[in-house]
Amino acid sequence: MENVVLIIHLLLALALIGVVLLQRSDGGGLGAMGGGGGGAISTRSAATGLGKLTWILAIAFICTSLTLTVIAAQNASGSSIMDRLTTGGDAATEETDSNTLDTDGLLPPPSSVDPNAPLLPRAD
Repeated sequence: MENVVLIIHLLLALALIGVVLLQRSDGGGLGAMGGGGGGAISTRSAATGLGKLTWILAIAFICTSLTLTVIAAQNASGSSIMDRLTTGGDAATEETDSNTLDTDGLLPPPSSVDPNAPLLPRAD
């Protein structure tokens, strides 16, 4: 179910990008705010088919976003990652019992070198 909603969400995002790019620019953008705008900002353009389609796609995009959020919240585990790291959590004890690590193999072998010996030989 999550994959289906995710694919629909991605298709809606691509369609929304395409529809927005197809629309005609309604003025000079930020340049219309300067002097000589002639009230272009206060006038409302007529609702076109692309404008209505943009609103429909945007609402559908928000709905799929909320649906994906709800699905992700339902699939989330009840415990935190921090609970798994502590020894008091149930998930941590189950994992440590089944997956015991041999930490002795991770240590370097014991050294036969005298720790008080100089690192480099003297050039006498």
